[in-house]
Amino acid sequence: MDKATRNAHIALLAVALIYGLNYIIAKEVMNGYLEPRGFILLRAVGASILFWIFHRSSNRVKIDRKDIPRFLLAGLFGVALNQIMFFEGLMRTTAINASIIMTINPILVLILSTIFLKEALGWIKVVGIALGASGAIWLISGRGDVDLLESETSLGNLLVLVNATSYALYLIVVKPLMAKYPPIQVIKWVFMCGILFVTPFGAEQLIGAPWETWTVEIYLQAGFVVVFTTFFAYLLNVYALKTVSSTTVSAYIYLQPFFATALTLTLGLGVLTWQQAGAAGLIFGGVYLANFFRRK
Repeated sequence: MDKATRNAHIALLAVALIYGLNYIIAKEVMNGYLEPRGFILLRAVGASILFWIFHRSSNRVKIDRKDIPRFLLAGLFGVALNQIMFFEGLMRTTAINASIIMTINPILVLILSTIFLKEALGWIKVVGIALGASGAIWLISGRGDVDLLESETSLGNLLVLVNATSYALYLIVVKPLMAKYPPIQVIKWVFMCGILFVTPFGAEQLIGAPWETWTVEIYLQAGFVVVFTTFFAYLLNVYALKTVSSTTVSAYIYLQPFFATALTLTLGLGVLTWQQAGAAGLIFGGVYLANFFRRK
């Protein structure tokens, strides 16, 4: 393995660790200090400022007017709907559940690619999709009740699943833009478009947050979400994409539940149940069959 490839894998490992930490840190900030939609607006504005500063020293390509609707859709699915559903869901479920459900994202991308990009879908991939979906449904359904909203965390689980679906749509929408423009320029404008959608829903929560109760620790945790989870995570992914394939980049999402679960259990913030382990097994098995299994 050459130096560039090794550095790319180190960058992706750092991204997985950042996201694993985010499940715990973001939940702490939303514990009475900042509501989800206000947090998303703070995250989008803060990251946009950092992206604009960073992009000043990078190359620019003139944006075609015909691509503006695609940028708006990318902002809607990749920033507004995606992040709002994630934070709203995370506030109502556990960090372990949220991290496990997010691993179904590659399967959702596969389904949407088949629908919109007309990619081939064999029977092995169908089996993988069915396994992953059954794992997600089992986890969302709580103790196995028919009503998905019956158990304490089911609504949160469902919202995280909507978030994963929204992010999958974002990956489909943004793909042509990444091929046409510099990645940092795409990310900058995607977040700017996202702010347009988030502001009407998050402004009141952000302005009305109990800032007087914020401690230094809460400010640092909120800063971690803006600077590391948003800004650096996106930059590290872009850096890795220069050397390794997008498939390799997406594969690192499977480390997120490992880090989130390990940190949650280490800090005594949760308990791993047999249901969570079983659902994770189904999802991981489904993802493997749908994305990585190759018949000889």
